[in-house]
Amino acid sequence: MFFYDPRYLLYMAPAFLAMLLVQLYVNSAYKRWSRVAARSRLSGAEAAQRLISAGGLYDVRVEPVSGSLTDHYDPRSKILRLSQGVYQTGSVAALAIAAHELGHAVQDHEGYMPLRLRAALVPAVNVGSYLGWILILIGILLNFTQVAWLGVLVFSGGALFALATLPVEMNASARAKRLLADSGIIAGEDEMRGVNQVLNAAALTYVAALFTAVMQLLYYVSLVAGLGGRNRD
Repeated sequence: MFFYDPRYLLYMAPAFLAMLLVQLYVNSAYKRWSRVAARSRLSGAEAAQRLISAGGLYDVRVEPVSGSLTDHYDPRSKILRLSQGVYQTGSVAALAIAAHELGHAVQDHEGYMPLRLRAALVPAVNVGSYLGWILILIGILLNFTQVAWLGVLVFSGGALFALATLPVEMNASARAKRLLADSGIIAGEDEMRGVNQVLNAAALTYVAALFTAVMQLLYYVSLVAGLGGRNRD
């Protein structure tokens, strides 16, 4: 229903544009460096397994997962899931992504506090994403400003989660670069440049996600603030 409000597009159009541009940049960087074979000739799965052994992460398993750029680390099952394009190939892009996800496994192994904080926010965000806008809608329809502001507070968990995600992802990328360089899996300035481009592009997706979450939150704040103004009139 909010799409019918011109103010919604005023707030969200810049966010949608940012997400689109970032996605195009990510796809471009991945496509470019997925065509460049690393000199180590290791596939993403083989590189991940070598780094797991070197780091003593013996409880972490590597599995393929369907889809493109669906790579992720599951801390509950200790499984590093790599998309087919990363799992099977030995491109610079594949090694960068595999090492990034392994960076999350290292964070989990070390008890990295920002990762724990993000995990702790997940239940609240899952509830808030559904309950927040419902409370805002009820508050607006029934003219209950307090209920609407409660909805804004609940909904703000999404922006908080996006903010908490940034240091986790940045740290995982920094770990990935060190792991690849120290292990010799990536060698030479040209390959490291490719790793940097792929991981920096991926990092921008989390910046864009934060920008989107903040803009959506600001829209709801403007809605409820306007409701309060009408009540005073």
